[in-house]
Amino acid sequence: MLKTLDSLGEVRGKRVIVRADLNVPLDGTTITDDGRIRAALPTLTRLVEAGARVVVISHLGRPKGAPEDKYSLRPVVARLGELLGQEVAFATDTVGESARSVVDALEDGRVAILENLRFNAGETAKDDAERLAFAEQIAALGDAFVSDGFGVVHRKQASVYELATLLPAAAGELVLREVEALRKVTDEPERPFVVVLGGAKIADKLAVIDNLLGKADRILIGGGMAYTFQKAQGLEIGKSLLDESKIDVVAEYLQRAAANGVELVLPVDTVVAAEFSADAEATVVPADGIPADQEGMDIGPKTAALFGEKMADAKTVFWNGPMGVFEFETFAAGTRAVAEHLADAPGYTVVGGGDSAAAVRLLGVDEERFSHISTGGGASLELIEGKELPGIAILEEGSK
Repeated sequence: MLKTLDSLGEVRGKRVIVRADLNVPLDGTTITDDGRIRAALPTLTRLVEAGARVVVISHLGRPKGAPEDKYSLRPVVARLGELLGQEVAFATDTVGESARSVVDALEDGRVAILENLRFNAGETAKDDAERLAFAEQIAALGDAFVSDGFGVVHRKQASVYELATLLPAAAGELVLREVEALRKVTDEPERPFVVVLGGAKIADKLAVIDNLLGKADRILIGGGMAYTFQKAQGLEIGKSLLDESKIDVVAEYLQRAAANGVELVLPVDTVVAAEFSADAEATVVPADGIPADQEGMDIGPKTAALFGEKMADAKTVFWNGPMGVFEFETFAAGTRAVAEHLADAPGYTVVGGGDSAAAVRLLGVDEERFSHISTGGGASLELIEGKELPGIAILEEGSK
């Protein structure tokens, strides 16, 4: 059982540090998708209403342990303030003079955001002692800690793991909701249990497939990763994405799926183009007829319909990874169709974060039509793989 906010007791007047995941996409200083900010609201609102002095910490992007203007959390401050209905204070550093003065000035029920955690090398350091030293600096700013950044709980980082060992710690509303939703998929899913996997890198999904070959009833594979499967079957894939080093592994998975009675469904047609470009001319070809000078860019309409049929009677569906280059409208149809079929499925439906969640929003599919949309692509995949996540394990009752 995870420790909840209730375990912290009375928080009025206490400085509560909340590790959120505010790693939003930016176009310059404009937020293009505020989904992660909105996902943080239930925990922040509850703490505000309880009279806590809320200190929000997060990362944004991948700075190399030093400040970079393009990765500043400043754009998030205004948007969070709009959503909370109050002015949010901002510290221009994470554990320095600005952070201390901003936190000291906080009043009950007010919120502050500290600057990007990853502007400090200690946040992501490989050395345990270095991470702990940074976590101690953060802990000095608070009286309690709430872990609510599900997108980072699979990382052993200072603000995710070590900080939870230094202060009274609890899981936030988002983390609790995510873990509950994903355990419905992993522990005892209602059947038929269908998994839809896509995305560019097959290496990211191999452990998931390995784990699910003994659990899922059907695994539908699209996106760039499908071409390695097709190559393993001896098909011509042209210039499509290929991980040659994984062909033998994939061939073994095909055999295991057949032996375990798992239906492993691959594309039957493909949208191809001569180049990776938004305005490239698209052609639909059979999956076994990709021209040598063409590149697969999306699943074809027959595959989209087939995947829909395979989801139609599902009691549990988990989807992670787009079916094609959905950012280009010409090649978005497959991902849109899968999202629509998933939304129409009668059972418990989970969108596994990352590009899948981004696609749902970009393509305009109503988020309310899904049972759950995860905020963490990597974290959700690792839970589905059956891994222990450091940021979850440290929040279990009796963990410290």
